Amino acid sequence: MNAHPKLSVETATQLAVFLANRPGALARVCEALANAGINIYALATSDTVDHTVVRMVVSNPTKALMLLGEAGVLALETDVLTIETASEPGVLAEIAETLAEAEVNIDYTYLAAGREAERGLIILRPSDIEKARRVLEEL
Repeated sequence: MNAHPKLSVETATQLAVFLANRPGALARVCEALANAGINIYALATSDTVDHTVVRMVVSNPTKALMLLGEAGVLALETDVLTIETASEPGVLAEIAETLAEAEVNIDYTYLAAGREAERGLIILRPSDIEKARRVLEEL
């Protein structure tokens, strides 16, 4: 596969927000963030029987964490990598293979790109964030 000289790797703070698995819970959080001028760059949810974990990367994680805490919503911070890269077949495979060769596990990942977008955004939680960043910056 080809190297991706335009691959941009940054460390970011992700919030894991724990919500009741009920209609309107996500809407209330998103509305509160919007009212505070906080933009959501990436979001993924995973549900269990009684709650949902919403992982999100936002424009101002410190402000968002305080806002959620004041509203009584449990939210935890985690460091993740944000990788902005070409939206084309094989990019995630190359990233995953590079990390595997460096013996870095991917705990989870989520990504997004519009159908016609030239660039995509990958959010990745590796087992070793510094090592992952080093090896990916060499791609």
